[in-house]
Amino acid sequence: MFARVKKSGDYQYVQVVHNERVDGRVCQRVIATLGRLDVLQESGQLEGLLESLARFSDHAAVLNALKGNQITPTRTVHLGPPLVFQRLWEELGLPGIFERLLTGRKFEFPLERVVFITVLHRLFAPGSDRAAERWCRQYAVGQIDDLELQHFYRTMGWLGEPLPPDQQPPAAAGPSLTPRLRKDLIEEALFGRRRDLFSNLRLVFIDTTSIYFEGRGGESIGRRGHSKDHRPDLPQMIVAVVLDDQGWPVCCELLPGNTADIKTLIPVIDRLRQRFGIQDVCVVADRGMISQQTMAELSQRDLRYILGARLRNVKEIRQTVLSRGGRYREVHGPRSKSKDPSPLKVKQVLVEERRYIVCHNEEQARKDRADRAAIVEKLSEQLKQGSKSLVGNKGYRKYLSAGGGSAFQIDEAKVRRDARFDGKWVLQTDTELPAEEVALRYKDLLLVEDIFRTMKTILQTRPIYHQCDDTIRGHVFCSFLALVLQRELQSRLEARGWVTEWQRLRDDLDELQELTLPLGEKTFAIRTPPVGDAGRALQAAGVALGPAVRLL
Repeated sequence: MFARVKKSGDYQYVQVVHNERVDGRVCQRVIATLGRLDVLQESGQLEGLLESLARFSDHAAVLNALKGNQITPTRTVHLGPPLVFQRLWEELGLPGIFERLLTGRKFEFPLERVVFITVLHRLFAPGSDRAAERWCRQYAVGQIDDLELQHFYRTMGWLGEPLPPDQQPPAAAGPSLTPRLRKDLIEEALFGRRRDLFSNLRLVFIDTTSIYFEGRGGESIGRRGHSKDHRPDLPQMIVAVVLDDQGWPVCCELLPGNTADIKTLIPVIDRLRQRFGIQDVCVVADRGMISQQTMAELSQRDLRYILGARLRNVKEIRQTVLSRGGRYREVHGPRSKSKDPSPLKVKQVLVEERRYIVCHNEEQARKDRADRAAIVEKLSEQLKQGSKSLVGNKGYRKYLSAGGGSAFQIDEAKVRRDARFDGKWVLQTDTELPAEEVALRYKDLLLVEDIFRTMKTILQTRPIYHQCDDTIRGHVFCSFLALVLQRELQSRLEARGWVTEWQRLRDDLDELQELTLPLGEKTFAIRTPPVGDAGRALQAAGVALGPAVRLL
């Protein structure tokens, strides 16, 4: 039964109509004609009729009472984040993984819920576990009434706890950066569920970041080392994250803060092969991760590599590789649309047994030429006003040379030498892949590094107030799980052709709320409508919202 407007001559009439099936066909039967639409609207009779009918509908009654400020919500919770990420959490199999790992252990609180809350907190309001314990009261995560701060600390310690000696790698397997932890079992179980999608991890990307502590940083993990946060005065830890060639997080290694990048790679790769049964691995990394000794050790282990070389700092590349002649092969031509891949040409150069791939991007070359011309022009103007202040500027200094006395001048030879590098980068590899494939695989590293930047910025792990190594490791591992969930949602959105900005998507999901309203002897829950990208996230996760008003 429904209302419709029927036009007759110059007027419109409001009718109540009922659908019924006659001889196999749906027909509309007019139950009543209420009158002319304009008359009903002017007299207010239509509004009065609707209000009268609303008395017999809980849905309409509660909405009218809320609109007229006759009732006040007794509780408001955020609904969007738990709905979306709980579905992803379940489809990744994490509840079952925790259930198996907790077999034989009796915690008096729901440990799996604490992990989920902590991970959700990392995604939406990164902070300490103390902040997470208060934050979760505003979200519809369930089973949290009896949770206390001590439960969060105990959960972090359980995640970062070393496994028993019989589950540690044998001493014959070589030096280990850290013991096997309980979080390793979760990573391996997640990898096992996805393993059907590919037969092996043939291409891995490894990057590191540092996290500093205001306190002492645990018993042994907090150490002073090269700080990427520019805080060498504070102890820190190193987090190494491994992604596959699709950008999926595989695992993370949590290392003492004085572990150098070049000492990290070989033990991490050895651990990967032990944990995931990987036989054939190609490591893609920037040159800062790998030394000559590391390359030799990779070759001894039958591991392949694709490295980004430093053009200006390596004499062999600067003087020999870039000077070799040879024709470039075009991989991607000039763009015809903005979304087309950037232009790329490659050529192979062999120096003894070392294989180099020289890559050239004409778009980048034009930009490099324009940037250098702007610097030289600015430099010429500054030299007229005095040269002493220019020496401290690295962008200017590389084009200067000392003239007579204490004066400086533009060195044209340096300008010409710098032009040799326009739009070029050089890769060193020991793979047998075609030059085009090597270049494309290294370009994948740029996409993967964007994911690393997401981990370092959006999924902030600090502050860390824990004083024990186990709880520190568990705290940081929750950020890794947050990265797994965020990558899962992003891949589902991309599969539907939707491009979203994470910050905006996060804010839109947070706007989806549920209000608890008492009306007479009944209590209702009213859900706000999804806004912006929240609807896309719900669809991508496969979540159906249900009715906007429901009786509790």
